[in-house]
Amino acid sequence: MHELFEVRHVSVSIQRPAQVVYDFVSNGTQLSRWASGLGESVQASGNDWLADGPLGKIRIRFAAQNEFGVLDHDVQLPSGETVHNPLRVVPNGAGSELTFTLFRLPGVNEQSFDSDAATVERDLKRLKELLEA
Repeated sequence: MHELFEVRHVSVSIQRPAQVVYDFVSNGTQLSRWASGLGESVQASGNDWLADGPLGKIRIRFAAQNEFGVLDHDVQLPSGETVHNPLRVVPNGAGSELTFTLFRLPGVNEQSFDSDAATVERDLKRLKELLEA
């Protein structure tokens, strides 16, 4: 049996309908406005998005469009390694709840894991600000 990774769920409530949040987040052209780790410019490449950011040139692929609020995306790093990022938006009253699941992967120390979680939290708060403006 495989070992389970430590997990943190980072969540933000947004005063916008879940479909509005879903449409904005799934549009790769918006990534550079709120996802700090993905770079300044993002360009479409078929079903993928290409970004040149702090980690170098990366490829991002979102889950296929769906009615369930699944915004999971894989990020292929310059090394060729792919990191799966679970992301969901669900209705929350008149607004929505957006939740990112962060896994502590092998070799990631506690300080780096804390830093990654803080970055995700800042990004989600920025997204909230953009959508509620």
